[in-house]
Amino acid sequence: MDVNVINELQNGLSAAYINGSVAANLAYKPAFVSNNPEEGKKVISSVEDELLRCDEFQISVAFITIGGVTPLLQTLKELEKKGVKGQILTTNYLNFSEPRALEKLNSLKNVTLKMYDVEAAGNGFHTKGYIFKKEEIYRIIIGSSNMTSAALTVNKEWNTKLISTENGEVAEEIVEEFQRLWNSEYALPYDDFYEVYKERYNIIKHQREIAKSEEIPSLEKYRLKPNSMQERFIANLRKILEQGEERALLISATGTGKTYASAFAMRELGFKRVLFLVHRVTLAKQAKKSFEKVFDKKVTMGLVGAGFYEYEKDYVFATVETLNRDTHLFQYQPNAFDCIILDEAHHSSNNIYTKVINYFNPKLFLGMTATPDKRDDNQEGKNIYEIFHYQIAHEIRLQQAMEDNLLCPFHYFGISEVVSLDDKTLQAAKLTDEEFNQLTSDERVRHVIEQSEYYGYSGDRVRGLIFCSRVKECEELSRKFNALGYRTIALSGADNEEKRQEAFERLAMDEADATEEMQPLDYIFSRDILNEGVDIVEVNQVIMLRPTQSPIVFIQQLGRGLRKAPGKEYVVILDFIGNYNNNFMIPVALSGDRSYNADVIRKYVISGNSTIPGASTVHFDEISKDKIFKSIDKIKGMKTLIKESYVSLKNRLGRVPLLYDFYENQEIDPLVIIKEYKTYYAFMQAMEKDKYKNSLNEQEKLTLEYLSKTILSGVRPDELAILSQLLYRDHIGVADFIKEYQKTYGIKISTSQVNEAIQVLQGHFVSKEAEYQKFRQIDILENDQLGMIRRLKSYTERLAHIQFYTQVEDIIKVGIARYKDKYFPGRIVDSPFVLYEKYSRRDVSLLMNCGKDLSSIMYGMKRIEDDVFIFITYHKEESQDEKNYVDGKPDYADAFEDDLIFKWDSQIGKGLDSSYMKDVLEAERKHLLVKKSDAETSFYYMGQFTVVEARNARKEDNRGRMQPITKVTMKMQHPVREDLLRYLQSNITA
Repeated sequence: MDVNVINELQNGLSAAYINGSVAANLAYKPAFVSNNPEEGKKVISSVEDELLRCDEFQISVAFITIGGVTPLLQTLKELEKKGVKGQILTTNYLNFSEPRALEKLNSLKNVTLKMYDVEAAGNGFHTKGYIFKKEEIYRIIIGSSNMTSAALTVNKEWNTKLISTENGEVAEEIVEEFQRLWNSEYALPYDDFYEVYKERYNIIKHQREIAKSEEIPSLEKYRLKPNSMQERFIANLRKILEQGEERALLISATGTGKTYASAFAMRELGFKRVLFLVHRVTLAKQAKKSFEKVFDKKVTMGLVGAGFYEYEKDYVFATVETLNRDTHLFQYQPNAFDCIILDEAHHSSNNIYTKVINYFNPKLFLGMTATPDKRDDNQEGKNIYEIFHYQIAHEIRLQQAMEDNLLCPFHYFGISEVVSLDDKTLQAAKLTDEEFNQLTSDERVRHVIEQSEYYGYSGDRVRGLIFCSRVKECEELSRKFNALGYRTIALSGADNEEKRQEAFERLAMDEADATEEMQPLDYIFSRDILNEGVDIVEVNQVIMLRPTQSPIVFIQQLGRGLRKAPGKEYVVILDFIGNYNNNFMIPVALSGDRSYNADVIRKYVISGNSTIPGASTVHFDEISKDKIFKSIDKIKGMKTLIKESYVSLKNRLGRVPLLYDFYENQEIDPLVIIKEYKTYYAFMQAMEKDKYKNSLNEQEKLTLEYLSKTILSGVRPDELAILSQLLYRDHIGVADFIKEYQKTYGIKISTSQVNEAIQVLQGHFVSKEAEYQKFRQIDILENDQLGMIRRLKSYTERLAHIQFYTQVEDIIKVGIARYKDKYFPGRIVDSPFVLYEKYSRRDVSLLMNCGKDLSSIMYGMKRIEDDVFIFITYHKEESQDEKNYVDGKPDYADAFEDDLIFKWDSQIGKGLDSSYMKDVLEAERKHLLVKKSDAETSFYYMGQFTVVEARNARKEDNRGRMQPITKVTMKMQHPVREDLLRYLQSNITA
């Protein structure tokens, strides 16, 4: 066996069991494997990682469910393509394993499935082991996790990952035990056990259902109670009423129980007469049913609309179209109701709602919506937040709802689309026949059906929604699905309420309830009429056949499947991802992160499966992942996104927001705004026009531009701390500042570092003389002979201008908040850098106290006193001749060999004896910074390294001449984080 592999194993064992500070390759390091959402850990991620790198695998688990198999399907499909063979052994113990899961595994050509018969063997079977072999190495996860959804994602599970050579004693014993069980007379092949087991499973399942229905529930135990979201909402609503407010808004993700929340609130707050206002009669009927469950028969309830006129009931559920008519409206006095609830409150700015709202005078108007932010919110009278007096009783977005287990878990699969049309074409009013035929081709239909059948659904049959880009496409696809034996219907805005309702009932109904007149539906095709106000809890598969135009619409459509229902363990989301500019919005929507920071979006695509809360999982195939990365690299329309975020935040706050408001409310990243507009003041001028015209002088604008460019990112707090002190006083002693700094940040700062920060605040941190001549005029402070940092007179005068003062204070607040959130928690002792955070060359210049911005001369390598920095672009873009790289860069072989070893080629022409290489080799501290591609502007800080080997070599330059280079093998002080390494190594060229 390779000596290097033995060394890696020994290092891994040493780090795992003797000294955790030893740097060890994670691929050879034993580990504790558990579900820990706070740390972004899930057992399923470890299982998937090992499956993807193994040559063969064996799994022995007592229980297998379809919920445990489904999130692994994309990975298992990859293994099938590669021909990686696997053996899976389960058992009939307790008849728990689901036949559908076993059938799905058996359908994979590379998997052999057996079932151990515990009854014939006369003993129990409770193994939980996952064995992966690559070449001569075994990696074995063994512990408590069965192949079920909960065990792989959310349960408290303890597993150990063992690493061993094939000759290791423990690995030999485990593999021998597996083979003994596998070859046992009691281990039955699939064809021998499946039919009998399936029959027995169904009988026992039926018996369990009967037993369940015959249980006599304790009324106290099963009494309907508010969930966590509803309890917080009621408490906040009570406070709002106590403060004398008469309006409030509940913002809550689809499926989290808004209607029940309002019912519990009415009950707890003691309102006697309530009007529940909706825009469709089906929603009125649904709401009435929910309220009846909460109130039992303690209040009378009735409907107004669609032929019902039960005006006198205590609780009235009415359609706004009916109540808008004077005949019905004037049945009531303006003060007839204690509370009026407006469902889907984002419609409340419509004229028919306005008439009803203006007529009544209740103690409380309560609005409820999942989507408060709309594109017309900036129009007068359209701002939902303003209509409800900016009183948000509670807000729960998708991520929080999943953390609180309020929604049905989902398994999202990003799948490559076969259609080559871009999103601009798909949004056009008309398509050519050729373009339309692409959308409805037999190839596309076959592709969609294959994927939908492979990834499946939870429950006894599929109940799916399919979202398309246009109505005609829905109709044609529905026709083609029906021709292939599916039962589908296409719905559009032209269909009346009766037809829609019948379609919803057919989708939800059981096969056993089918009649000649009423047959179940497998799918409903729609463009956008199902985005909201549709409550089909049974939906177990959602298929997206259109580009994502906005995170709001994406979440609306995803949300159609997120309601919990009996017999529904999860919902499958299939998103067919084409060559669309807006693909970056998919991870934005799934993560709930509205910062539009490209690095944050990339990070979610890399590790979303680990970080998404609860039992939900996220998977992208390699081609769709590539399409998303490309979309992130060239995000289109950023100024439009910034403006939309600004309008939304302004509406929510009821005032012009500051940069810190964006940061605090987790809206668009302040740095994204500054990148586009240089200063926030310039952006406000663009948004508010005359309101901010000429309110700052040129020196004030220059000062804001320099501070925004230099300190807003918060990579270090030195300058921010000085400016913060000088907002409130005209001078501060250096000695006093050092004490205050250490007290605040827990870091010792030297007098020389303070002086460096002062130099930065005097405009010196620039790259060119012309730039210094521009920014030297900012005149903020000076450092006098007496050890005092003093404000300059002109800066004091400018701070007296409230507009300028507000902008400076805003920059300081954002910078300090970013430092405390992003850099302070991961700070390394005696280092200004945080492992795996991103830094620009400019940031490195600042953190290394270079006195000026050296980015223009900081290319592949830069020596700064005792430190050397290596900057690597992992994927270098090739020019068309396929030989040379753009900008004359030759074929560099810069890559991680594993999570510890990095191979680097020096600049061409720089041999081992060159001054260039002496700078690298003789530096006391050596740092590696890596970015994925040229589309990224900053680098991940990978930490310090030592040089294991440096040797002379030769390489051909762009003119075909052989030139000297140095080939360097580096060893990192810390093993590279797995998700980051996976991202860097993934091929982003489809």
